[in-house]
Amino acid sequence: MHLKFNQIGLSWGVTLILSGCTLLPSQGPQSDKVYHLTVMHTNDHHGHFWRNNDGEYGMSARKTVVDDIRREVAAQGGYTLLLDGGDVNTGVPESDLQDAVPDFKGMNLLGYQAMAVGNHEFDKPLAVLNMQRQLAQFPMLSANIYQNGQLMFEPYKVFNLGGLRVGVLGLTTEDTRKMALPDNVAHLDFRNPIAEARTLVPELRAKADVVIATTHIGYYENAQHGTQAPGDVALARAVPGIDLIVGGHTQNPACMKAENVLDRAYVPDTACQPDRQNGSWIVQAHEWGKYVGRADFEYRNGQFTLVKYALIPINLKRQVKAADGASTLVNDSSAIAENPDMLALLTPYQQFGQDKLNIQIGITDARLEGDRKVVRSRPTNLGVLIGRAMMDKAQADLAIVNAGGVRDAIGPGSITYKDVLKVQPFGNTVCTVDLTGQELLGYLNAAARMMPGSGSFAQFAGVEMNISSGTVSQVRIAGQALETGKTYRLAVNNFQASGGDGYPKLTDHPSFVDTGFVDAAVLRAYISNKSPLKVADFAPDSAVVRR
Repeated sequence: MHLKFNQIGLSWGVTLILSGCTLLPSQGPQSDKVYHLTVMHTNDHHGHFWRNNDGEYGMSARKTVVDDIRREVAAQGGYTLLLDGGDVNTGVPESDLQDAVPDFKGMNLLGYQAMAVGNHEFDKPLAVLNMQRQLAQFPMLSANIYQNGQLMFEPYKVFNLGGLRVGVLGLTTEDTRKMALPDNVAHLDFRNPIAEARTLVPELRAKADVVIATTHIGYYENAQHGTQAPGDVALARAVPGIDLIVGGHTQNPACMKAENVLDRAYVPDTACQPDRQNGSWIVQAHEWGKYVGRADFEYRNGQFTLVKYALIPINLKRQVKAADGASTLVNDSSAIAENPDMLALLTPYQQFGQDKLNIQIGITDARLEGDRKVVRSRPTNLGVLIGRAMMDKAQADLAIVNAGGVRDAIGPGSITYKDVLKVQPFGNTVCTVDLTGQELLGYLNAAARMMPGSGSFAQFAGVEMNISSGTVSQVRIAGQALETGKTYRLAVNNFQASGGDGYPKLTDHPSFVDTGFVDAAVLRAYISNKSPLKVADFAPDSAVVRR
């Protein structure tokens, strides 16, 4: 297996002088001894315990890489930590159907030593999360989630690695409250992670020689977090004393082109320069187990030095065109064998899921666009399709769909139930509310202000209008101009209706109804009834014009 490492240049400040080292108790590291520590990391797993149809990623190949690194480091007298930046849950139907049990069992077999609690750990009721906590043979860490005034999770864990004490602190995004179903977080308090870290990092520095934050707060280039809560760069700038931040949430490789300039076109199996802010290294390994991040450090006499860093691709592939124009998929790096023990563990779960999901429900003549980068930035045909399915089931005049609830695209050809569950994995229900034209106009204005690029970005069905600077005009329902005194039925999901993603709360409206119909089941029935689908029939065209 070919591993490519990035030798860190001195211009990035290789050596970090640890603060407070004179206060450490005597049982700490030996004077003049060099300690070798390799930190491996992943994040935003989202149910991808199995390889995809092209043989990419999957926990079995990941275990081969992790085991190889552990053997190599141990043979050289070093120590390893395997950490995760959170969001184990939600995204692949085989996992969703089984409450991520195969994923947590796979993490146990991989030997994870700690993970941050992600916002998607709250996608299901707390009873499921409690089951997962009992199943996990490693701590789920978060220092800023409180339940009834008490910390819900361990805030940090200190590991003694041959005398080198490494403290790992967990942090979770404040945005969890608006991103999770309100009923699931009703009695929880997601406090400011930076404020909590300001208190805990000095406490942890008194107990540990190295401090690592494993976070699920997001990597935002040069701290430009927009409407989202502040992330890793803001944390590093505000809280001194963190040696390494192992991140998640934004699902991007934190590889830099230059200081404060993210390499948005990072290519697998090439050098990755991690970010450095206020003495803290910041890393993130994209998503889904596509990479295992590897950071090799040396510690000696209070100095913590990053020697090399790499993102190791897990059987990622790229398309190569031949002279005759035909394309084929080739590995970006040497092929990685799948670990047989992991395969034996996961195969029954994969088979169970396949038996339940690979049932054809319809057919489409072209792609239905639900790619994250597209559906969160502009109207798409899949957004229209989902909205019309909700309208049809609820006998509504229009529908609004938060783009964050659309998690995948549907390719041309056969459509299976699995495809639908990949698009809508959350199990939300369809809700209706009868609004006067004046009330509806206010709600449309709120939806129009949702920021492109965010999960709150609105997809519309059944309505035509212009949007300029977050204000709607020339609104038409069923081809007729909006009348302020007329009543219209709006369909949304229960997440939005409860105020999720910052939408106005509708559950207190006298006409509010939760139909109880699960969105994926509604979409499945609509596709079956309308199949074969002609994608042109769902084109957003110029129905909603943004200026």
